[in-house]
Amino acid sequence: MKTIYNSILFIIIGILTPILTQAQELDPALKDLINKGISKNHEVKRIDFESDQAKIDQNLAKSVFIPKITLNASYTRLNDDIKFDDNTQTLLTGTQKLLIKEYAGVPFNVPLPASVPLQDVPNIQDKNILKSSADLNWVLFSGFEAYNALEASKHKQASIDYKGEIEKDKVALTIIEIYDKLALLANSSKVLLSSEKYLKKQEEYVLKAIENGLATPLDRKKIEIAKQQLIGKQLQFKNNRTLLIEVLHQLTGENKEVLNSIDYKLQTFTNSTTNEAQIRNEIKALKEAEKATFYKAKMERNNFIPKVALQGHYEFIDQNLSLLDPKWYVGVGVKWNVFNGFESQLKSNKTKIDAYRYQEQIKETEELIALSIIKSQLNYETTIQNTLIVQKEIELSDETYELTTKQYKNGLSSINEVLDALNNLEKANFKIQTSYFNERRAFIDLLHAKGIFNY
Repeated sequence: MKTIYNSILFIIIGILTPILTQAQELDPALKDLINKGISKNHEVKRIDFESDQAKIDQNLAKSVFIPKITLNASYTRLNDDIKFDDNTQTLLTGTQKLLIKEYAGVPFNVPLPASVPLQDVPNIQDKNILKSSADLNWVLFSGFEAYNALEASKHKQASIDYKGEIEKDKVALTIIEIYDKLALLANSSKVLLSSEKYLKKQEEYVLKAIENGLATPLDRKKIEIAKQQLIGKQLQFKNNRTLLIEVLHQLTGENKEVLNSIDYKLQTFTNSTTNEAQIRNEIKALKEAEKATFYKAKMERNNFIPKVALQGHYEFIDQNLSLLDPKWYVGVGVKWNVFNGFESQLKSNKTKIDAYRYQEQIKETEELIALSIIKSQLNYETTIQNTLIVQKEIELSDETYELTTKQYKNGLSSINEVLDALNNLEKANFKIQTSYFNERRAFIDLLHAKGIFNY
């Protein structure tokens, strides 16, 4: 019996000892699941789209200074040609005759022969108008509006990217927790397997004892009840594992067969110390949003600064132009919003209030993070101490079970006492696994609270 006990105890020690890793070093299989979970997460994708939109806003701000060229084409038909009035036409025709006489050397009072051809007075505008032209608009100075819009978009994108990192952390923490629960179930199942081996050896001993008249069939019935209770626990563990695998499949998109084949390990850390806290992504996102808001307010306030632009126009078809239309022109213009009823100032002040709200939110978040660091540190220290306590409980349960088994062998205790001692040992083994789980969770929470959680 002593040999059997020692061999089983050796197996349990091997099972219950968690895998030691360096601080923040995760199982490669877990890292792969985290990466797949982040790639699949819908919220992360939505934030990425917002970041892409912010990049486009930056390009839009830069494009203000790129010349804009527009090609135009139109056809218009008037009800009639636009002509000079009769008096003006008579005057223009008479002027034409005088010029011809002067050129021919004929006195101005001598009538011009009818055979001399005269040009018709051209229309001011023909009734059929076909136009094809190009327009050029080129902003030379936007009154710093484009610059401020560009800076606001840059900080907005940075804020969105930090929000994306926050969401990735949430995904990683969720997947790590599920992974750890599966590892806890795996180790707990090994504990049940050890208990099953215990019961099998006890059953063999009870059967021999019944044959020798040292035990009653009632003792065997009690063993059978304990075995059925063990089967119930194993079924519960199996169902819990199936549910967790399903959740992990939905989060990562990984094949269930692959998820079932992973060797889930409940890791603890050889280096339990943590570095100094760093600025959390939540604070970085708020600060970038505050900067973006200030640049937006500055852009709205500078609306009164004059804006300079160059404008040009060129007509490709000149025969349909009126007598008053130019073929081309180039000009530089200034737009100066001298007074708009305080609209720009009011909009700027309104936007500044948003920046002040971000400042208060930053202060509140910093206070909450500081509190969470203290809470996580205390919780981690508590879990370490709890692990030490449970380890002592396992030693006591081991010794109690060994002593009770010897007493039962010598007829000094009942089978109920043996089963109770075995049940206490099993509970202690479950408890130490839960303690390792809690210790790992507390350590990861502490890393996350300090902003130094890497995956």
